[in-house]
Amino acid sequence: MADSTVERDARADRRVRRLTRQIHAFGRAHGGTQAHLEYIGQRGARIVLVGEDGAWGDLVAPTYAIGERAVRGSGATVREEFGAELAAEVRTGPYEWTRMAGIQIGGPANT
Repeated sequence: MADSTVERDARADRRVRRLTRQIHAFGRAHGGTQAHLEYIGQRGARIVLVGEDGAWGDLVAPTYAIGERAVRGSGATVREEFGAELAAEVRTGPYEWTRMAGIQIGGPANT
């Protein structure tokens, strides 16, 4: 039983390191990053990233604890909520607008 715990911890540590690298790389590419962590049930936690240039992206961590460790270790500015202030910093492009419209009025398929 102790072996499975060690194995699980090692797997979690690897996942934290991988997510931390991805968040850090996003920040380097976009002049810094702000991160918001949101619990999404059994799927884990969604890490929403917003770059200083307005670019955004997201990652999914298998657990909230793993996501929290990755965000805190990445050097990103942690935002406790994705409120109007953070949302106003997000810059969407033509792709996002056609996807959003497409879902509602027959644009590109949502696949």
